Amino acid sequence: MATKKSRGSSERALIRELDDALTSSLVLSEVLSNVEGPLARLVQADSMALCVFRPGLPVSYDWMMTKVPPAFFADYPEWVKVGEDFVLRSVLTSPNEVMRDTEMVPRKVLEGSLMYRRSRELGIPLEQVMAVLMGTHGQGYHGGLSLYRERRRPFSERQKVLLQDVTPRLARVLRNCQMYSEMAFRGQLLEVISRTQGAAILVLAPPSTEVMRTELVTSILDRWFPSSRQGTSLLPRELMERLALLELGNAGVEADTWVRVDRDNARSLKVTFVQLPEQDRRRLWALFFKEVSHMIPLPAAWCSRLTSREAEVVSCVLKGWDIELIASELICKKETVKKHLQRIFDKLGVDNQKALISLALCS
Repeated sequence: MATKKSRGSSERALIRELDDALTSSLVLSEVLSNVEGPLARLVQADSMALCVFRPGLPVSYDWMMTKVPPAFFADYPEWVKVGEDFVLRSVLTSPNEVMRDTEMVPRKVLEGSLMYRRSRELGIPLEQVMAVLMGTHGQGYHGGLSLYRERRRPFSERQKVLLQDVTPRLARVLRNCQMYSEMAFRGQLLEVISRTQGAAILVLAPPSTEVMRTELVTSILDRWFPSSRQGTSLLPRELMERLALLELGNAGVEADTWVRVDRDNARSLKVTFVQLPEQDRRRLWALFFKEVSHMIPLPAAWCSRLTSREAEVVSCVLKGWDIELIASELICKKETVKKHLQRIFDKLGVDNQKALISLALCS
């Protein structure tokens, strides 16, 4: 009993240390450096690597590593092209869910992979891995976090649970750091916002004083909040209520994101609240507005691999439709849709509709 209490106390101390590290900087490489110690001790990992990548053509991969030489990932884009990254293949099927290598591939496949052989060539035998893919459709990026062990002792279920618990906070920090990085935020955010083209950003000083807005904000507010404005700036009541909740400091992890879906379920508005450093002794919040289409486009590269009917089925899947709705739309039986889907899965190398959607997002 004393051992369990001691372990629980140690875990809580490491989690507090990890929380402090997650808010230690707005520069992602600095955050990763600060997080490495407490996170590695929490799950007993020897090293870790974070890959930030944006879906598109071509896909770019930005690696940040601790205790892993850059040479390890020198040929990573080629690994992806030939399907050699079994970690990426696995986590793509279950975004935001932690997976251990024992749940990804058989040990024989792991030891035959380029990743495993390369690690041994460099003298850093990475015998075990635990990973999670952070990021969802609409955020515009994904962050793949991998933790490694140099000894052949699998990560435990408890260590998987611990990493799963901190994943939402890691994803949130990753998103915020990316936002700041893209805006070259180094203490001059308001000046940058004033010159940002094509962005919808509103800066507020609580409770409802408007400090600055980009041009696109007005048209978005007109489209999405035609009858719920309040205050001297005519700001939406829903957003002011969310800001007040965040100001109390006891809101949940996901409270800084507000989403509304339109009546046709074709588009949604996502508003992300990011607390800024004080300026002139005023607390400031930036609200990032993003309109998202719920339709994921059919990747052009798939068209040559699918029949016209299969392409129609895939397009329906990418709209989020279930088999019954697809059958109704295409005027065919559900069994026919299932047969089309199985042929599609075989051609594209996936196992289910969820994996198909994940693959489309990264193509």
